[in-house]
Amino acid sequence: MRELSGTSKKIVIALAAITSLFHLYTAATGVLEPRLQRGFHLLFLIPLAFLLFPMTRRSPRDWIPWYDWLLAFVAALPSLYIILDNDNLNARWEGATDVTLLQVVVGIIIVAMLIEAVRRSTAAALAGLMILALIYLVFGHHLPGLLYHKKFSLDWIIETCYLLDDEGIYGSITGVSAVFVALFVIFGAFIYRLGLGQYFIDVASRLAGRTAGGPAKVAVISSAFFGTISGAAAANVFATGTFTIPLMRRIGYRPQFAGAVEAAASTGGQIMPPIMGAAAFLMAQITQIPYISICKAALPAAILYFMCIGLTVHYEALRRGLTGLEVIEAAPVRLLIRDLYLLLPVVALLVLMIIGYSPFMGAFMGTVVALGISYFDRNRWMTPRKIVEALDMGGRNLIMIACACAGAGLIISVVIKTGLGLQFTNVVISYSRGIYLVAMLFIMVAAIILGMGLPTTAAYVLAVSVGGPTLIEMGGDVLSVHLFVFYFAIMACVTPPVALAAYAGASLAGTDPLRTGLEASRIAVAGYIIPYLFYFNQGILLRGTFLDIALAMGTAIIGVYLLVIGLQGFMLTDLNLPERALLVAAAIFVPFPIFLDNFQSVLLGLGLMGGFYLQQRRRRGKMELPSS
Repeated sequence: MRELSGTSKKIVIALAAITSLFHLYTAATGVLEPRLQRGFHLLFLIPLAFLLFPMTRRSPRDWIPWYDWLLAFVAALPSLYIILDNDNLNARWEGATDVTLLQVVVGIIIVAMLIEAVRRSTAAALAGLMILALIYLVFGHHLPGLLYHKKFSLDWIIETCYLLDDEGIYGSITGVSAVFVALFVIFGAFIYRLGLGQYFIDVASRLAGRTAGGPAKVAVISSAFFGTISGAAAANVFATGTFTIPLMRRIGYRPQFAGAVEAAASTGGQIMPPIMGAAAFLMAQITQIPYISICKAALPAAILYFMCIGLTVHYEALRRGLTGLEVIEAAPVRLLIRDLYLLLPVVALLVLMIIGYSPFMGAFMGTVVALGISYFDRNRWMTPRKIVEALDMGGRNLIMIACACAGAGLIISVVIKTGLGLQFTNVVISYSRGIYLVAMLFIMVAAIILGMGLPTTAAYVLAVSVGGPTLIEMGGDVLSVHLFVFYFAIMACVTPPVALAAYAGASLAGTDPLRTGLEASRIAVAGYIIPYLFYFNQGILLRGTFLDIALAMGTAIIGVYLLVIGLQGFMLTDLNLPERALLVAAAIFVPFPIFLDNFQSVLLGLGLMGGFYLQQRRRRGKMELPSS
């Protein structure tokens, strides 16, 4: 992103702040009709992608060249047309009213400008998918077999991609970004300026800083807190990793391990309720399942994920004899207690949604509360300058999400209109021979591939549009299917070769990105197993009786513990290869009630843990005996 100065900086700040103010205004007074809301949403955000993100690596980064000013102006025209001609667009009949020459020209402009904006601000991979989707839309009628679709005219393509308000660039996916996600991004900017991010780090430091390998546990806890709000794993790495990675290295963690821990923990923020990187609102919109129900179902799995990372850093510290911090570099406990009021915006958000208010109203009121409580402390006052900074930060953070959602909307339209999604479903069902587990493996791979290099919202929407219908048609429950696909779309952040979160962690740790990604995927290994429990052991989703849920959680907790010590190769002493293989096999077997029910699996897991613990104590005693 460019670092500007002078008049250019003021113009960019004004555009970003106006965008944030628009969303706050519509939250307070009422959301506009769909096409207008989405038109205003993209009016400045797509042009800002050209002003803030250079065209190439060699393009200037401290000033805006003339051609980017021109592209930004041109990129604003399609949204401006949507806004000004809204009444006529509402009156037209889809598939019957002729598409005018002006609409064709403007439609081509928005498609071209959006592809370039996505390439610059979001990911070249997503821009490439958009281009492939358009090529398939235009030339797919020449392809054989399952890839064939009927021929579409240019007018029909422009209408589908540009003029509709239920799909395409200005469709429902952009609508979720324009109504729900935008408010949470702005809310996150305000509480960040308030100092809540640093407060999370201070609390985590006090809770775990002095324990074995304390800084790594600080990274895990603070990333869980902050990551649920930040909305992007890589952004979370840079927000918390600049503090935690140097601390981890200081007490003796390997640089590669430090970067991998931060990447894995920051990725987990996207699956941690209550906000889940704003993807929970997309899920609620798509599935029509209440937001609170999604958060409740997702919480146990998120706890298991962070338990896996926490145990990994703990046993790594024990194995290497690492201590905690001698001096806690955080605010004193009395100040942390005094500053508990900083959590009020999040509390207000949750309370309002629990009692029935919409998510965007909850985010709006949370922002208002954050602004109000800033005046409790003179050092935190949201002065006019800080308010503008928060509005500017919110607008800038929206660029990537808005462009990604608009691009995802275009791709999904192509998948639906050409019947490609249905063909994919048929192929998966055919090759899996109707076996649900095999189909899940296919969808897992597809979700990880589609999620590589993309932000949370776009990764989830793309993956679920392709893989979701397949699993649902084969008998999967809507919520468990969506959470399954969502998990693997997010796990792409730590899955090589792309692994954006691992790249961010490697840049801060000064290590090789690919090796950091491989280590991050090992640290976050539970994230590759937990989603299968959504189908095979639904007590994890808090379904069933209290006993059902308790036994399901018990098997999962035991499974995570066995998995960690098996992969780490250490409990009280080093484990040999057969012992590690047995533990990993048991870790995968115990949580899945296939041959044994949950009660029997808990007994088996506890017996195995107890047996290994006693064996490790005897081995450790023999190792210490000569020295005594």
